Amino acid sequence: MDLNQTKDVVLIGLSVIIPVHNGAEFLDRCLDSLGRSSFGDYECIVVDDASTDASGAVALRHGASVVTLARNGGPAQARNAGAQRAGGEILLFLDADVCVHPETLAGVAAHFRVHPAADAVIGSYDDAPADPGFVSQYKNLFHHYVHQTSRSDAWTFWGGCGAIRRAVFLAAGGFDESYRRPCVEDIALGFRLRTLGHRIDLERTIQVTHLKRWTFWSLLRTDVLDRGIPWFRLMLADRSMPADLNVTNTHRLSVALVCVTVLLAGVVATRALLVSAGHSSLLLPLLLWTVIAAAMLFFLNRDLYRFFARKRGLVFAARTVPMHWLYYAYCGVAVVAGLGLHLLDQLIPRRDRPRVTTS
Repeated sequence: MDLNQTKDVVLIGLSVIIPVHNGAEFLDRCLDSLGRSSFGDYECIVVDDASTDASGAVALRHGASVVTLARNGGPAQARNAGAQRAGGEILLFLDADVCVHPETLAGVAAHFRVHPAADAVIGSYDDAPADPGFVSQYKNLFHHYVHQTSRSDAWTFWGGCGAIRRAVFLAAGGFDESYRRPCVEDIALGFRLRTLGHRIDLERTIQVTHLKRWTFWSLLRTDVLDRGIPWFRLMLADRSMPADLNVTNTHRLSVALVCVTVLLAGVVATRALLVSAGHSSLLLPLLLWTVIAAAMLFFLNRDLYRFFARKRGLVFAARTVPMHWLYYAYCGVAVVAGLGLHLLDQLIPRRDRPRVTTS
């Protein structure tokens, strides 16, 4: 998609671009929250990515401009289509399953006004996700914690609530449309922006409420297949692994400690089976090292567990510990799988991914 082939438009302050595919219920709540914004100098563009539900009708009912795509191409393509139509000097990308706070849009506009050197800014989920289920609460609170404790000089972009100067977005070529489903297209754009020397800020006070309901299996599938593996492959291809967000040194060490703990626990279990056969040597030392590794892992992430306890109580915090350790375990799996696929690409070159161009 050629992002330079935009219509002649009169630039306004802010263009809010929302891609949606069969998300009418969430979109209705999203647009309702936009209507309560304290900031009024914006246009809203909803890109209906070949929905078969009432998403387009919902957008029209709320007075949004609607771009309808004939075929489902994924959020990267949908966001680029919205950017083609946009007339704002600042493009604010929102997911259809988030609700802005009354001050969210004003916060975006204020950030660019106060920080003229900033080319893009990303926000954060708040600490009040809409779905009451344990997995949804854990997932969203973890995301909130990561963004609230990460450095303000970001290395990535976030399509859930991220704004960028229109001229910068067009010059960078927009989102990579080879990502045909929700994946790491926003992270890829962030890497490209930083490579081009652009500044991306993380502003913790710019927040949105996440509406999505997470289940254990949807969480596992998304974190491994749509985030973990492609994110690691992206870092390998970019030859950069910035210690930020979910890949800080603490997270990396935690992955290693989980792997060590699991390995030691497996050896201890095997040795325990051999005890009855008279092979009890090394059992106690191995058990001790397993406990030490687990204790180190808990201590390393103690601030996160304190955060969970403050927000939802001790029982909730205790329930998050095995979930969080499982997260590090499958992050390790994603690293191994991503590295294997990367090496396979080196041995058996594949066709270059098509890129979004501006020519």
